[in-house]
Amino acid sequence: MMDFQSTVKGSLLEGFFPAGWDFARIDACVDAPGSVTKRQKGWNRGFSPVPCNDLSDFNIFMGHEIAMQIRKAKERREKLALILPVGPMGMYRWTVYFLKEWGVSCEHVYTFNMDEWSDGEGNTLSSDNSGSFRYAMEHALFNPLGKLTVPEGQRNFATRDNLPAYPEKIAALKKEGAKLVLVYGIGRVCHIAFWEPHFAAEFSAEEWEKQPYRLGAKLHPLTVEQNALTSFKSRTTLVPCRANTIGPGLFLQADYAIGGADGGFGRGMQWQGLSLWMTLRHEKTPWIPSTYIPTLPGKLFFLKELAGPLEAECN
Repeated sequence: MMDFQSTVKGSLLEGFFPAGWDFARIDACVDAPGSVTKRQKGWNRGFSPVPCNDLSDFNIFMGHEIAMQIRKAKERREKLALILPVGPMGMYRWTVYFLKEWGVSCEHVYTFNMDEWSDGEGNTLSSDNSGSFRYAMEHALFNPLGKLTVPEGQRNFATRDNLPAYPEKIAALKKEGAKLVLVYGIGRVCHIAFWEPHFAAEFSAEEWEKQPYRLGAKLHPLTVEQNALTSFKSRTTLVPCRANTIGPGLFLQADYAIGGADGGFGRGMQWQGLSLWMTLRHEKTPWIPSTYIPTLPGKLFFLKELAGPLEAECN
């Protein structure tokens, strides 16, 4: 058979992917599309993958799930700490819609953006730069909420000065009884936030799980290209090669996790199917950060088409 594994030796891709990836094991993760939600040993009892028929359903379901966590915390008279991503973005429109329909204020909510583009020193884009994650959050979530929005002093962004304060701020909130909810997407190389798989080479698994954040993290080439395709209309030259990011020492503290995989391009093309199968079926390993997700309670929403079949197709 002629495929990736039989032809990679001596090619330009030899050594390109994370060193800890076993492609035979990775390929074995892929199964019949209808079996993708079958419960696996090691999954948290409160974890469920949720298939969505189309992008419209996906955005509504995720937006509703986030809004419900905010509403429930309000009803319990508790503070809520939210770790938030910039993407998937369609969910925020619906988070805003439901909160406005219910008249639920976010005065009890504290947000922590999980990552931000940066340089080698951890310096970030200005907040008025349309490419910055802060700009995206303000225009997709905070501003549209109007008078119900999260107070400015309770919004945290992954800047060089503020990201190192995340552990202490989150710990203080949890001490006050706040729940920590993680909202996330899954990267092409299975990162959570911008915590990349190659970081695993630096730590034992136990040490890896304790890492709270990283400034100026070196991004995997596939992460750069993923963002070029999904956020910069293919213009790779605009994508920074580094980012500030939270680490497993923070996202693994989550009391509940809301995830999304919506990586379809239309015409049968997609980029996230294998990443979804790896997340759900590969044994837990720091070399594939998203494999820790099923160990947390929560829901992972995904487009049905991502389950496959993952086979060659002419378009």
